[in-house]
Amino acid sequence: MALSKPRIQYGALPFRLAEGSIEILLATSRETKRWVIPKGWPMKGKPPHRTAEREAFEEAGLKGKIQNRAIGSYRYEKKLKDGAFVECEVEVFPMKVSAQRRRWPEYEQRETRWFPAAEAAASVHEPDLAELIGKLEANLQARALSGSKAA
Repeated sequence: MALSKPRIQYGALPFRLAEGSIEILLATSRETKRWVIPKGWPMKGKPPHRTAEREAFEEAGLKGKIQNRAIGSYRYEKKLKDGAFVECEVEVFPMKVSAQRRRWPEYEQRETRWFPAAEAAASVHEPDLAELIGKLEANLQARALSGSKAA
């Protein structure tokens, strides 16, 4: 069986600084109810980071400042509506969250929760996504120690 090229998606890695520590927001997937980051397919006319920002709003009601450069990517198997599986590669954009709406487009389909960064990394199924959460936490801690502005 020939390996096909993975399909590209764009995802937001939502974070906030709470009492000196970094928290990550995860949402449940609609089908499996696993903890995931908001992500979706490319949108015509929108750059990748704006697509990720839109997904963060639709899937979790988030508003904030998204970086225009990806922190990295991870792969996962997505189950399509017809039952087939397709490999996806998700480019991940950190997003500093300033607010979460009380209701949003997928409010009734997903649960959201803020996790300490280490717990968020342990709660996702994809090792490369867990690594990206750790990378973001390390970058933010380094900026805090150097006195730079975070994201």
